[in-house]
Amino acid sequence: MLELIMMKEIKSIRPSPIAGSWYSANPKELAGSIDAYLAAAEPQSLPGEVVGLVAPHAGHIYSGPVAAYAFKTVMGRHFERVAVLSPLHQYDPRPVLTSAHSAYQTPLGVLPIDKTAVAAVDAAFQARAGLTLTRIAGDREHSLEIELPFLQRTLAGEFSLVPIMVRDQTRRVAKELGLALADALDPETTLLVASSDLSHFHPESQANRLDGLVLKTLATFSPDALFDLQDRGLGQACGLSAIAAVLWAAQAWGADRVTLLDYNTSAAVTGDRSSVVGYGAAAITRPS
Repeated sequence: MLELIMMKEIKSIRPSPIAGSWYSANPKELAGSIDAYLAAAEPQSLPGEVVGLVAPHAGHIYSGPVAAYAFKTVMGRHFERVAVLSPLHQYDPRPVLTSAHSAYQTPLGVLPIDKTAVAAVDAAFQARAGLTLTRIAGDREHSLEIELPFLQRTLAGEFSLVPIMVRDQTRRVAKELGLALADALDPETTLLVASSDLSHFHPESQANRLDGLVLKTLATFSPDALFDLQDRGLGQACGLSAIAAVLWAAQAWGADRVTLLDYNTSAAVTGDRSSVVGYGAAAITRPS
């Protein structure tokens, strides 16, 4: 009987589908590479207390040095839970999804999902938008998982996850989801993380222009302006809805500043400037 219970528990943990490709499957190598990225990231002076982060989600070798700037701002801090919002790159007809598993696994350990918090966000989202968080098992989404080892290396103590994958990229869904997060989660014990890359597969000079507009707009702390920019074809971010939802949630919690921390493109690693992906990092703060 105990064996059956243990088997069910093991099956309820989402194994990593990207360890060994998007980052090292070796715990020592993974910890060492993240620590090296963090050591290289220059400390930033921030105007308040960090409540949210924006970080890129390519393979660590490409976007890890930029992501480290975001996660370094919370190094040594403790949060009871972290809500990680990402896009869903695979097609799914449902607008917003979460994990049906009880935990995520990375080479650095198992991170439990805060099912109570997920249920609270789901209820608030239904009340606001008439939409639900669809639970899926066995997903292969990299953009949410890729942030987890950074959290495991920077946060102090144990924490749980509220994993949310946003397929619907509309303004309404992002806003209602963000306000549902603000309603359901405790701002004193929760960190918000938006996972997003910027422009994709343009020459680097064009990527710099597009990404510069997105980052400049992000710094104004206006999620509506980010959608306006996208609607005009002047900026790209695959996790725009995730970023906007986190901004709306953070605003409801009293945050008032976005500080840009770092920017680069894949050309820094590949040397190919003819077709690049843009990466940016930012911290969202409220007055201390």
